[in-house]
Amino acid sequence: MGITVRNLHKRFGAFTALDGVSLYFARGELNALIGPSGCGKTTLLRVIAGLETADRGEVLLGGRDVGSLDARERQVGFVFQHYALFRHMTVFENVAFGLRVKPRRERPSEAAIRAKVHELLELVQLDWVADRYPSALSGGQRQRIALARALAVEPKVLLLDEPFGALDAKVRKELRGWLRRLHDELAITTIFVTHDQDEALDVADRIVVINHGQVEQTGSPQEVYDHPRTPFVYGFLGAANRLPGRLEPCGFVPEGAHAALALARTAGDAPVAQGPAHAYVRPHDLRLYRHDDAAHDGLAASVRRVIQLGASVRVELAGEAGQLEAELTRDAWEALALAEGERVTVVPRSLRVFAEH
Repeated sequence: MGITVRNLHKRFGAFTALDGVSLYFARGELNALIGPSGCGKTTLLRVIAGLETADRGEVLLGGRDVGSLDARERQVGFVFQHYALFRHMTVFENVAFGLRVKPRRERPSEAAIRAKVHELLELVQLDWVADRYPSALSGGQRQRIALARALAVEPKVLLLDEPFGALDAKVRKELRGWLRRLHDELAITTIFVTHDQDEALDVADRIVVINHGQVEQTGSPQEVYDHPRTPFVYGFLGAANRLPGRLEPCGFVPEGAHAALALARTAGDAPVAQGPAHAYVRPHDLRLYRHDDAAHDGLAASVRRVIQLGASVRVELAGEAGQLEAELTRDAWEALALAEGERVTVVPRSLRVFAEH
């Protein structure tokens, strides 16, 4: 079932949570809503679910306007960050709950309920904990049970509000891979809210970046990461160095630098007017050369700190363009044979420039 939202507005007193949001979520897609705290992600999810009412705008599920339907009538499964399992019920009873509270004419037989619950517990790979209580489970297990409970009523749409937010990093990584595999198997239209950019890039078919109640950009993870349309998207989705300066006919000239840096333009990039501007570059797009290597023009800097991160190395730099961060492979760093305090030339492989407003 596809989901369409049109011109959604929602205020809480003086605070604007949604400011004219219009989006389409294609049937069977796994979509991630990302943005800073308070940007409107969860409010959008709750309006789609019927847990909040928009001040203006429409929500259509499968082409049907559901504005007059309450949450139970929308065939939407909702999973919260903090599990929301009934502590006094076993895992089996938690998953069966949604089926047992259906109106009598829609309620399956007890045998059908038992079969459905065991099928779902096998699906989330936890059929062996059916008789346990939530307190006996780990956080990751409880979240998988919450997902099984949401799936029990066979929703057309699945909404997940920071489903792994309360878990540690290792469990989060395991569960996001598991969620991707589960989604591929079930093909339910899914929207999940996350503040973890890596999680969105790793799991989603499409990303929606929201800021101050408005959509900044939508697209595939690779598209949004490689071609951010605004400075906010560039800075929010992944690490980025920000260089103030000016755009001149010869290229971008950072503050404190004397030479221009060449721009790498791609098809579809909007032209940027000459004048004050900011350039953005990812840490892995910075190349470092020894300062005595005269074959390369770039920014002069010195090595402040070196951080070993397994197969990669993060290098913190200070120079004429301010503080910078570069990311190199371990082999590339060892080939440079640099020490903290030594001078280097920093050459960006690509720059994205935005005019200063």
